[in-house]
Amino acid sequence: MKLLSPAISKLARMRLWRIKNWTNHPVATQREVLQDLVTSAQYTVFGKKYNFSNLFSVKEFKLHVPVSEYENLQPYIQRMLDGEENVLWNTPVKWFAKSSGTTGNKSKFIPVSDESLNENHFKASKDVLTSYYNNFPSSDLLTGKGLVIGGSHQINQVNDDIQYGDLSAVLMQNTPFWGQWLRTPELSVALMDDWGEKIEKLAQSTANENVTSLAGVPTWTLLLLKRILEIKEKKTIKEVWPNLELYINGGVSFVPYREQFEKVIGKPINYLEIYNASEGFFAGQESPEHDGMSLYTEHGVFYEFMPVEEYGKSFPKTLGLDKVEINKNYGLIISTTGGLWRYLIGDTIKFTSINPYRIKVTGRLKHYINAFGEEVIVDNADKAIAEAAATCKAVVADYTAGPVYFSDSGNGAHEWLIEFHETPENLEQFTEALDNALKKENSDYEAKRFKNIALSLPKIKVLSKGTFTKWLQQKNQVGGQHKVPRLSNDRKIIEEILSMI
Repeated sequence: MKLLSPAISKLARMRLWRIKNWTNHPVATQREVLQDLVTSAQYTVFGKKYNFSNLFSVKEFKLHVPVSEYENLQPYIQRMLDGEENVLWNTPVKWFAKSSGTTGNKSKFIPVSDESLNENHFKASKDVLTSYYNNFPSSDLLTGKGLVIGGSHQINQVNDDIQYGDLSAVLMQNTPFWGQWLRTPELSVALMDDWGEKIEKLAQSTANENVTSLAGVPTWTLLLLKRILEIKEKKTIKEVWPNLELYINGGVSFVPYREQFEKVIGKPINYLEIYNASEGFFAGQESPEHDGMSLYTEHGVFYEFMPVEEYGKSFPKTLGLDKVEINKNYGLIISTTGGLWRYLIGDTIKFTSINPYRIKVTGRLKHYINAFGEEVIVDNADKAIAEAAATCKAVVADYTAGPVYFSDSGNGAHEWLIEFHETPENLEQFTEALDNALKKENSDYEAKRFKNIALSLPKIKVLSKGTFTKWLQQKNQVGGQHKVPRLSNDRKIIEEILSMI
């Protein structure tokens, strides 16, 4: 494998001219992407409805095709799940990436076509590698194995030909044969459903490998690394894997975890962020020194950027790349080779640079908690707390919730600050009812809570009446539209309120 490194580095540099081409001409590249998308899908059910055959410009596309959220496209997606072809995309779609749902849906099923695999996910992965070798030409990254901590693989019961799993599982299942040589563990372990057994098998099967890179959600990755240290009876991962040089993270904020990673690993390595969602692979950090991730403009995705103040309007204004501004929050809207059309993904981004275009993910259009990959939104929380209150004959006046971060002393959790009009007689029973209701509403939360591996039982603190009002008064936010945010993806609000009491 050692001999591969110079060859791979040379191939990466040869590919660099393509990256420079779309980086230097992003607006023109995006126009070409949109035309290819519309032309490909013009005879689909969706394409015929919105007259794709006669759409010849970005302006006409935006004029005729409405902005959609999952609920708008779900009837089309269900037809695809039932086996119907040529609905949203013109080639057969046999794979769906399952992710946490929005209002009314416990889970979302995102179409993953062959084109979205090859022209988006795999192509973007190659470009991450190319950029890395361009910045670190003497890297030995591919002389060892890449350890990917991914999800589980399941079969959709609606149709035997159609399969689904979380995104990492779909990608692993479809990785070209040569890609399997470069990764660990074997597929049967990587796609296990039982996370307790899976972490153990991952640790046992990779502890003696020559691992040079890691990729995965920080929570699961930390759990695995700590278990490997126990097995090998070592103090740092660098003692186990001396050639480890890269950790690729994405999906949740890495800020709360970086110090723990540095402590567990023991010696400096490179950290790169990617923006790889179920809906597509959108951006990747070229170098650890860059602020933001390069937006991938030639990868089967057409982007629009919605100023956040437009959210909720029937016909929101959207901007192209040539009109965006630095450090302003936009809702991301995408059209893809998977058949998502003007799809509002729910994430907010801002540009850190426009020459070249680099972005950061800044949050969600709605309040949420996603510190551990659980993607709990306000709709989940409202329904869960209402069900818990009904079960325990309590009445909730107001609440807010945020994460308790993973630490040496324990797993992560959600902390809930609640004011009751009528307090439950048994707070433990209320906590369990809330936890069970959240599991029912959100499949990602349910997965993270499995056997307490990543998330522990929620921690509830009962506040005296009037606490939230006092907090709002301190911030001059009493009355009108001002209210306590239900969910936060950090502990700022939680700590502010706790400091008052």
